[in-house]
Amino acid sequence: MTVTGIITAIVIGAIIGALGRLIVPGRQGIPIWLTIVIGIVAALIGTAIASAFGVSSTGGIDWIELLLQVIVAAVGVIATVNLYGRRSVR
Repeated sequence: MTVTGIITAIVIGAIIGALGRLIVPGRQGIPIWLTIVIGIVAALIGTAIASAFGVSSTGGIDWIELLLQVIVAAVGVIATVNLYGRRSVR
């Protein structure tokens, strides 16, 4: 993997993670680096799901694949907030 590929993955992960956080209601107390990691993982999983359904390569923008990635990111944000929130000291 090249430096450009890594930077692209970080940027796409940040966008997917931010979109996932936007659709989850309420305040999420997780850091931005964790949102980026969730976005990167969600992008990979969403692409795999889209490939399994045969909708990963369509003409133009792959809206279905993007929707799957954002849904996976939202689920990841919810799971992470629940796990990350329990870790805090009160």
